[in-house]
Amino acid sequence: MSYVDIGALCLAEIVGDFGLKDFANNGGSQGFTIGIAGYIGVIWFLIRSLQGSTVLLVNAAWDGLSALIESAAAIFILGERFEDPRQYLGVGFIILGLFFLRLPVVNQRVFVLPKLF
Repeated sequence: MSYVDIGALCLAEIVGDFGLKDFANNGGSQGFTIGIAGYIGVIWFLIRSLQGSTVLLVNAAWDGLSALIESAAAIFILGERFEDPRQYLGVGFIILGLFFLRLPVVNQRVFVLPKLF
């Protein structure tokens, strides 16, 4: 597992979330298709991330990096801000926590597709 794997996992989740939100609010096949494709990506990158790692580490990294990516999107795209400056300190602790997980940027381990049967 690496930051590249977890980052791809987070981006696939965001695509799935946005697509299914569009489908939930507006209907139609486009939002549904994008949402399902995003979650197929989540499954793929979750399998990649879990190979040679633990659920505990993958979940911690996924939660932390997802929180940072979605927070950045809320700040830069939606223009949202925290009400209390101490909340930015909380984001800093998330960054510090990800640092302490000691993940490589790129996975040196070669991914091998597991056999289904």
